[in-house]
Amino acid sequence: MRNDDLFKPERIPSFGLTFVAMPPEKARFELPGTERTPHVLLDPEEGLLLVQGCSIPENADRFYTPLHDALDGYLAAPLPRTTIRIELEYFNSSSSKYLLDILKRLDDLHASRASQVTMEWRYAENDLDMQEAGQDYRSLLDLPTRLVMVPDARG
Repeated sequence: MRNDDLFKPERIPSFGLTFVAMPPEKARFELPGTERTPHVLLDPEEGLLLVQGCSIPENADRFYTPLHDALDGYLAAPLPRTTIRIELEYFNSSSSKYLLDILKRLDDLHASRASQVTMEWRYAENDLDMQEAGQDYRSLLDLPTRLVMVPDARG
């Protein structure tokens, strides 16, 4: 079988679905948010990593390992520009460790000049903890980071 044959549309008769298998580095990765875990989106077609919501999973390793693995694929063939958008309401210390690991990998990508990586750290206007967390991450990374205050929806 040739490589070209791997990515041709395939029909699944019993379900009437058609899909095209994507190379792993081009596969979109998404986890829906819950009360304890953030909405995560890694979109290689857009060069976007989004982490949004609350991150207090019972097992941070189990939650973040699939994102780490999906990021491996993106890092193998990144777009010329990559955007990281973080908008967390709260995260615990174990999430902080995994988040820093992911950000450092993207910082290395930026340093390699394989992609121009920028981060947008969004925080609610009255959330000094999240503002300070963004400042802390910015101080640990070399990639350009913008801190963006957003109106607090809770009023």
